[in-house]
Amino acid sequence: MEPAICSSIVRAESLPAKPTNETEALAIRTAKVDDAASMWQLVDGLGVLDLNSRYCYLLLCREFSDTCLVATLGKRVVGFVTAFRSPQRPHTLFVWQIGVDAALRGQGVAGQLLDSLTSLALGEPIRFLEATVTPSNTASRRLFQSFAGRHGVPCRIEAGFTSEMLGGQHEAEQLFRIGPFPETMHRG
Repeated sequence: MEPAICSSIVRAESLPAKPTNETEALAIRTAKVDDAASMWQLVDGLGVLDLNSRYCYLLLCREFSDTCLVATLGKRVVGFVTAFRSPQRPHTLFVWQIGVDAALRGQGVAGQLLDSLTSLALGEPIRFLEATVTPSNTASRRLFQSFAGRHGVPCRIEAGFTSEMLGGQHEAEQLFRIGPFPETMHRG
């Protein structure tokens, strides 16, 4: 079966962080071990993302801190993205999870996290970004398609993990493969 191609739009610059009120502006930075509990609580409170163990968030923040980011308002974590470089394909960044506080959904926070993630990734240039998304998760599907469009690169949707592979109690996950990105996009 041929992979689907995400629609693309003309490339635009990364969105600036938008203030949500007159005193606080959204800040995006690399995750620290101290952020793991807030990330876990955010996912637990949302109720729509797969809740990983607290230990998993601790490991991601410690071992993959250069590819895990948090969005904050003041000292409060209001969003995050966890990702890692594929050991088999070091030019590919795999997005494990992205979550945004329900009060800030639709304000571009997830897109800003992805843009920051690819521009700040250290080491070898990132040529591809991958993520798995369920067919029913329209918000994430739109997020990754919009990201590809902003950067003027293709987005292919392929078979990922079947429901059976995921124990039969979880919807299948499709693989979104975005790129290749131009090498000039990277500072790392």
